[in-house]
Amino acid sequence: MAEETEIHDVVTPQDLRNGVHGDGTAFLDTDPDLIIVSGMSGAGRTEAMHTFEDYGYFCIDNLPPRLLMNLVSLTSTSDPNATHRKLAVVCDTRKPDFYGELKEELAHVKDAGLTYRIIFLDARDDVIIRRYKASRRIHPLCKGNNRTIAQGITAERELLAELKEAAHVIVDTSDRKASELRQYLRSLFSASMMSEGIKVNVYSFGFKHGSPTDADIVIDVRFLPNPFYVTELRSQTGLDEGVRDFVMQKEETQQFLAAWKNLLACVMPGYEKEGKQQLGIAIGCTGGQHRSVCLAEETGAYLKDLGYDVHTSHRDLALAETHGEVKRG
Repeated sequence: MAEETEIHDVVTPQDLRNGVHGDGTAFLDTDPDLIIVSGMSGAGRTEAMHTFEDYGYFCIDNLPPRLLMNLVSLTSTSDPNATHRKLAVVCDTRKPDFYGELKEELAHVKDAGLTYRIIFLDARDDVIIRRYKASRRIHPLCKGNNRTIAQGITAERELLAELKEAAHVIVDTSDRKASELRQYLRSLFSASMMSEGIKVNVYSFGFKHGSPTDADIVIDVRFLPNPFYVTELRSQTGLDEGVRDFVMQKEETQQFLAAWKNLLACVMPGYEKEGKQQLGIAIGCTGGQHRSVCLAEETGAYLKDLGYDVHTSHRDLALAETHGEVKRG
């Protein structure tokens, strides 16, 4: 059995909320321009990069350290009105002299007036061994030699010792699920990353035009009374007041909405906790003209009131049998 390595989180989310580094120095109030994602192979670097990519960082894996400033220059712009593109980089650590190159490049980054932070992901040796066995991949420091996984881990720890000492944050991923790691990384930085949250697309559709293939939740509201059979409402849509009143004032609709909103209030925090970035909610009736449109609008408004980033649309409204122009899709 490989020797156990004691690991701990050097900086906690609360430290950063207080603007304090683990050693008592001040931390950034805003997200850094550059994040160096480093650490042990098998400790979650790929998952970390996915997290930063989801929050608008331009991500590069296995970049040679000597190319770091070149990359920063290529993604910078002289236009003061342009949005600055933040970077997250995993540097290639397989060369013995990589840390010297990285230190030199980071000095150039600092001279350019840019901010950076180094995140070091670590895990216990037994956990890394188990992960490599499960993935059936070869450890990068076991290629071209006769090292065992444990020996490769030992060699990598020696290679990364200086970088670990220089890291602003050391994260132990031994007992963290992927979703927990994503949530933790979000919490380490400013409110801008935390406020991104889940993006919700609510849309109506008609079953006669085909069921949606991209929705996470599909609700069938064809059990509700249908305005189509009311002559004066047939050519209207769920965006018209008459149709809305007809649908929303029905007792069946009110019972459904009470249960539906309770369900949303229950599941939405769970989706966020699991790190889901986008959620599609499709609400369908027969033609996608009356009932589903009303309920999609009501659902979107309810989720907005809860503070979610919501976009509401109506997939099949352009196909509706109406007299005159449809208000909006």
